[in-house]
Amino acid sequence: QLSCLLKMVTLHGIPKDLDNYPKEFLLFLSPSDYAGSCREFFINVGEANEEVLPREDPRRQQLLLEALECLEVGGPAVTEEQAALLGWLLCELGGQHVRNSGGLLLKPLSLCASLLPEQGEAVRDILGNGNTTFG
Repeated sequence: QLSCLLKMVTLHGIPKDLDNYPKEFLLFLSPSDYAGSCREFFINVGEANEEVLPREDPRRQQLLLEALECLEVGGPAVTEEQAALLGWLLCELGGQHVRNSGGLLLKPLSLCASLLPEQGEAVRDILGNGNTTFG
């Protein structure tokens, strides 16, 4: 249903008032389609219902890569501010980002419906070091 509605809305191009539509539309668009900044785009994506895109949908990984570029995550670690802006996209981060961000991501990752195997391994490594408030 959402994809049909999106096709109707974008029939004559991407509307400039995307903020008046469900945030889930943004899951099928690119930050360059959005009238605002890429930062605003990903704040809205982070508030959209992630279940619209199944976990295995390659669009989720594409959105994450675009978000990391937009938020200027140049290295293998994510700051607290970047993590907050990612919203549910944080749940798509690879194990290297989780591990290198240390205990900073443990609480936000607890909100993910499930962890990817490499994320789970990274969390175990972080907890195993004992340098977190969790032990």
